[in-house]
Amino acid sequence: MQDITKVTPYDSTEESKKGQVTRMFDRIAPYYDLLNRVLSAGIDVWWRKKAIDMLKNAAPKTILDVATGTSDLAIEAARKLKPDHITAMDISVKMLDIGRNKVEKAGLGNVISLETGDSEAMRYDDNNFDAVMAAFGVRNFENLEKGLKEMYRVTRPGGMVMILEFSKPVAFPVKQLFHLYFKFVLPVIGRLKSKDRKAYRYLYESVQAFPDYRNFADILERCGYKNATYKALTGGICTIYTAIK
Repeated sequence: MQDITKVTPYDSTEESKKGQVTRMFDRIAPYYDLLNRVLSAGIDVWWRKKAIDMLKNAAPKTILDVATGTSDLAIEAARKLKPDHITAMDISVKMLDIGRNKVEKAGLGNVISLETGDSEAMRYDDNNFDAVMAAFGVRNFENLEKGLKEMYRVTRPGGMVMILEFSKPVAFPVKQLFHLYFKFVLPVIGRLKSKDRKAYRYLYESVQAFPDYRNFADILERCGYKNATYKALTGGICTIYTAIK
């Protein structure tokens, strides 16, 4: 398996993965939500709902949404969990601009605050949040374990981390269909709409390199988390991971 930290959007030797990822999301931000709905046939909405359900028993009052993108996960959490406050952060200013409009339109501006930030060097205090979550974001970290340790640092003792991420199906025929769709169909559709021919190729390559299922749960525990578990959705196309500090 290729090292996830070596998989980059633009194959530049002069720009870090972090810089390339930021540039990529700034470029595709106007098309991001539409493409998510189209390319997943709308099932990504259900994935987020199932992910937030994993936090219900923890009843967190303060939540950090890492790599929030356009804030879909934060909005779902605000509606379902009724926390006191959600801090939603991302490295892409353009994605946050869209997310901010969605939060205001949803009437959640008093619950969700959006901030620019680096997931691998967060400005928040230790032991600060009841829950820390991320959807389709940790795969883009320049240093996966560094980002996960930062998430651990800002979670209060006994608090929960919840991560929703793409994974590789293992059962026939989902495995074969997933491979064909993600490698060949998705990049073509993404390129036609977003005009960025490499962004959706990167999606396929980064999913292939990501250490999923038990491998990722083991990485969480190596970073200090306890009771790391995972739940595959839609035949293993994506997986919800949870763990406790």
